[in-house]
Amino acid sequence: MAYSDLREWIAALERAGELKRVRAEVDPILEITEITDRVSKAGKPGTLSKMKAGGPALLFENVKGHSGAQVLINQFGSESRMKLALQVDALEEVSGRIHQLMNMKSPEGFLEKVKMLPMLAEFGKFFPKTVATGPCKEVIKKDNFSLLDLPVLKCWPQDGGRFITLPCVITRDPRTGKRNVGMYRMQVYDERSAGMHWQRQKVAAEHYRDMMRMAATQSTVASTPGTSASRAGAVDIMARSLGGSVLAEGERPSGKLEVAVVIGTDPALTFSAIVPAPPDIEEFIVAGFLRQKPIELVKCETVDLEVPANAEYVLEGYVNLDELRTEGPFGDHTGFYSLADEYPVFHVTCITNRKNPIYATTIVGKPPMEDAYMGKAVERIFLPLMRLTLPEIVDVNLPIEGVFHNLMIVSIKKSYPGHARKVMSGIWALGQAMFTKCIVVVDEDVDVQDIADVTLKALNHIDPERDIQFTMGPVDSLDHASRMPNYGSKMGIDATRKWATEGFTRPWPDEIRMDEQTKAAVDKKWKDLGIE
Repeated sequence: MAYSDLREWIAALERAGELKRVRAEVDPILEITEITDRVSKAGKPGTLSKMKAGGPALLFENVKGHSGAQVLINQFGSESRMKLALQVDALEEVSGRIHQLMNMKSPEGFLEKVKMLPMLAEFGKFFPKTVATGPCKEVIKKDNFSLLDLPVLKCWPQDGGRFITLPCVITRDPRTGKRNVGMYRMQVYDERSAGMHWQRQKVAAEHYRDMMRMAATQSTVASTPGTSASRAGAVDIMARSLGGSVLAEGERPSGKLEVAVVIGTDPALTFSAIVPAPPDIEEFIVAGFLRQKPIELVKCETVDLEVPANAEYVLEGYVNLDELRTEGPFGDHTGFYSLADEYPVFHVTCITNRKNPIYATTIVGKPPMEDAYMGKAVERIFLPLMRLTLPEIVDVNLPIEGVFHNLMIVSIKKSYPGHARKVMSGIWALGQAMFTKCIVVVDEDVDVQDIADVTLKALNHIDPERDIQFTMGPVDSLDHASRMPNYGSKMGIDATRKWATEGFTRPWPDEIRMDEQTKAAVDKKWKDLGIE
């Protein structure tokens, strides 16, 4: 059965021996990060080597300055916990279900249509359903509430403040009404406002821009007295990047976009907030698919949005279209601080929560950390979706140290000259994969999960001038090396065997391998050799 909420998930972690309760007092300012960082890197030389890789999930029960608060962290921080979260023995089970769904053919004839009915009915069970109320409304505060009451972490010394790091942020497309659930860090400014780190290429940022388009089209522009010139300019730049109406100098659209922020959900929903789902598929449906049971939703109190009924915390509010504020720096998953920049401001209008709520959070930094295992799960589960567009792909590897957007290794069934370069272009056209800084394409007989094998064959197979290509395009907002924010160069390496039809006329040597007869003969006498 699917976990109905965070508490059932915690109980499952404890039964599996994957949870450690910490009863000693800990400080949410830096101290929880240091503890969790050591645990996350367990098993590496010079670290807590007696623990298995990733260490346990941690439930801090005595948080300094927050009497009675509990903080859950590192819940996804190992391969075994990712499988437990999705209730599978292997992540490939989920990709297999996706593959089956993607290969569903249109039925021909009455009999085939009848045979498909049970499958369609089963898929229909994944859609969310709205209920009257739920545990997330056990406590409702429309007045006398404060974000500072939550045990929000300050993660690293140079961070701009405390950050909410594992929120499910819910917005609605102002054109279509479709909901989106994304995960964006939030810097807490004060009791009732926080930064909303909507990078330009994220769905919620597009909702924000759509609201600006609509406001500009309706000529509802207004100036905000007291706004600094630099921030006003930043809003103007965002408006001018809409591709629609251009605002006059100094003018900014008025209005707001409603937002709900959910903290502490069942693991499938939290995970769904980071997956690269197709744009038309709502994350609530993805979560229902992963957990094989629909998400129950309730209406918010002060905004026109629905939220998971069993969430620990719900923060309701809005962002103004005419307001940006400095957010950051923030110690990010790249292993470096992402720089301060201007982002929208989230204003809280209501907080609802369960009684004795559990605050779920995470930290990012130099890998490996909890997000590494979440990223590897995304890699495995959504490989079938990549193959839907690029069927020649055999396997992919996003090495943890490549922080997922810096390096992708791809093996392909090469069928024609220039095939590797076609695959590079295809990957750069796939949603969030457009940010991939370096793509290495190898032949199908190379194990992309074996970095030693990739290194040996890729570096042997390339002529750098001939086989490396560069292109310009959008890059991740966290890329501090690009020549401009959000725009820079990317590199593709064709490490496949070169063909005569690609202009390579020299003989291509065979890989050194012992013949099977000799290997079998040595196998038989191995014990008698007395070497081991």
